[in-house]
This record gives sequence, C-alpha cells and structure tokens, in this order.
Amino acid sequence: MDYQDAIDYLLSLSDMERGYQASPNPTMSLASVRSLLSRLNDPHLGRPTVHITGSKGKGTTSAMIAGILREAGFATALYTSPHLHSFTERIAIGGEPVSPEEFAAGMAAILPAVEAERESVHGNVSTFGVLTALFFWLVRAQVPRVEWQVVEVGLGGTFDATNVFEATDVAVITPISLEHTQILGKTTVEIARDKSGIIKGGTTAVVAKQRDPAVLEVIRARCEEVGASLIDVGASYAVEVTEKHPWGQRLEVRRPSGVVIALRTPMLGRHQAENAMTAVAAADAIRARGFALSDHAIAEGLARVRVPGRLEVMGQKPLVVADGAHNGESAAALAAALREYFTWKRCFLVIGVTRDKDLRAMGFELARLAELIVCVGFRNPRSMDPYEMIQQIGFLGPAAVAEETVAAGIETALAHASADDLVCITGSLYVVAEAREAVLGESVVRG
Repeated sequence: MDYQDAIDYLLSLSDMERGYQASPNPTMSLASVRSLLSRLNDPHLGRPTVHITGSKGKGTTSAMIAGILREAGFATALYTSPHLHSFTERIAIGGEPVSPEEFAAGMAAILPAVEAERESVHGNVSTFGVLTALFFWLVRAQVPRVEWQVVEVGLGGTFDATNVFEATDVAVITPISLEHTQILGKTTVEIARDKSGIIKGGTTAVVAKQRDPAVLEVIRARCEEVGASLIDVGASYAVEVTEKHPWGQRLEVRRPSGVVIALRTPMLGRHQAENAMTAVAAADAIRARGFALSDHAIAEGLARVRVPGRLEVMGQKPLVVADGAHNGESAAALAAALREYFTWKRCFLVIGVTRDKDLRAMGFELARLAELIVCVGFRNPRSMDPYEMIQQIGFLGPAAVAEETVAAGIETALAHASADDLVCITGSLYVVAEAREAVLGESVVRG
C-alpha cells in the first residue's frame, strides 16, 4: 500500500467532513472505535494525555500545548483536524508531520484490524475513526517512545472518536459557541454538555474564558459529577497584549499567584492571546501533576508555534490575509484583529462556507468592513453554493458577487484592490487551504 492507496481507502469510508449529515448519530460509534483499538492492543494507552475540545481555537491551543511540552524536552505527538493540504498534517511527531511513507505503512499495518471491524457487529467504520486509530498506532510505534500525546477532538466530545480514554491527565475546553447545532445541540449549554464528556475522573479540566456563564456551570457540574478538578482560566488568569505587530505580539499572563510571565507569539489577534493564556494554564496543570516544565519552556514553546491559516499574511500591496473563521464569534474575532493589527484602506472579502454554518452571523460581523464581498465555492461536497450565499448576505450593505472557485474569487478581489487595500479570505479552513495553493503555490502542498 502506497500513500495514494491509503488515502483512497480512507476516502472510501463514511466521512462527515466531506458529507453533509443532519443527524445526531455518529458515522462510527464509540463502541466500534474502542473495539478497533482493542484489536490493535489498545495503542491509545500507556502515556500521559491532554485531550482538547471547544468551538474556537482548539487546534491552535493544541499546537501551543504540544509546543510547550516539546520545549520542555518531552517526546510529543499531536493529533489535529482537519488538514490544509495533506492528511499527514494531522499526525505530528516531535513537531513534524509524519511522512507519506510512514502514514502508508501505518495504514497497511492496521488494515486487517479495520477490515475485521467492518465485518463485526458494531457496524460502520469512518474516515475519522480509522485516522484516530492510525494516530495511536503510529504513536506507539515510535522509537524512542512518545512521552505525551495531545489529542484534539474532531466533533463535540462525548461521542467523538477520540473519546476513548478511561482517564486523561488534562482536559482542555476552549471557548464554546454555536456550531454544528443539528448534531451537538441548539444552545451553548447543550453543546457544552456534549463537549464536557471528555472530562473524566481524576482529570484536571482547564476551561478557557467563556462568553456564556452558563457554559461554565455545565462544565463545573460535570467535574463535580466525575471527580475532576477545575481550573477556570477566565477567573484565575489574565492576559495583556503589551506590543503588537503584523508579524506577532508580546503578552503578559498573570497567574492566580500574581506571578506574571512575559511571552511572545507569532500568532495574531486578541483571541490568540487568550489561547496562549489557556495554554499557560494547561502547562501549569501539567506541572502541578509532577512533571518538570519550566517557564522558559512555556515561553519558547509559544514563541515557536505557528499554525497556518490563522490570520496568515500571504501577500503585501495589497495585503492578503487568510483566516479559518467559521462562525459568528470567530468572525467577530477576525474583524477585531483586522482593525487592530493591520493598516489598510479598503477591505475586499472573499468568503466560502459549508452548508451547516451560520453565514448570516458571520456576515453581520464582517460586512461592515467590506467594500466588496466575493462569495466562493470550494472543493468540498458540503460547500454552500455562492449564489445562495449572496441571497443570505447580499442585503448587508456591500456589493456582493459570486465566483465558482476560491482562486477565481481571489482574482476578482485583487482586480479591485489597490496597493494599500486588504484582501481577506475566510469562512472555512477548506477555503484557506485553496487560497494558500492559489497564492503561495504548490510549495505548500506536502504528500
């Protein structure tokens, strides 16, 4: 099996990322995931784990925590989703994606177990479920052994394919907002109830600052129910942005003890400062559990972590910025960051979303910045038709036009923009991936 064979096999399975499913039923049950892992002799066990969920910032926060652990000298594995250009990006060992060859060899090794599970009484096997098993199998196969694994939830928490642990060391919940409401719940409280399912007995739950106080109460109740300790980051920590530039920012995070740690990060935006604060709190929780982790490691880890597609500057004159904002709150954070961190005259917005997103909420946040909105389609079956997008947000003020592809949308925006203007590309990480390919070229594609 080569890399392309592995990808073809994965894409032949049920895949919620590429198929629209308005149903509360997962494409692969947790019983099936656990059964598959059992067939592989439980490769998810045997090392400390940080498990992360949330609606916003969970991918970046995961990368920050993994970066801190790596700088502290721990051999670290990171599992995130979705990817921008290659499935190999989802499985990082020591800060680097696995090679296509290692990915394919791992798939070949677990394939008999996957096929056996497909024939079992548990039923469906999904792309994400098999990828999760592949991550754990590759982690266990590493020499020297992996000492920490940082695992980002795919969707929700309670029923996610990653929620296979009886216990974890730290569970992180980033800000919760309305997302995937047809699956996770119609309110932030219902969504919080689902996501808090990753908190297990004995875990330290690190909860980022939440907009809705009721979310925190749901998580607090879960901690009391299972016997987990809670760190309320919003109440116990504070962050101040002391310096900001288009290429990064300096921060000061105040701990519950009153001690201040000075940090820098190439990640832009107030929301990234808050993600960094949550990562510091998670690092403190890890240290409190007896692991050696210095403030120097925290500072260096945060300084070295750069996550593509999050307020990523891809061009100058005009300024071209891409960000994977995918709901109303993320769009509000993007709008604030564009005002605070960059200088520009007019904004030309290129936006594409999947059909399950609240485009109108995003439009209300971003339209007030825009001179022109270019609605685009992209290479995903869940992509909303750009002409339907115009019907939803065309009334918000700026002129709106439709283009069939991201590349065509960028060309339209650039044709209207002057050297001192801004072209902002957003709506989905799938859109950002196509933008990077169009603007930065094939060099960004790996494997």
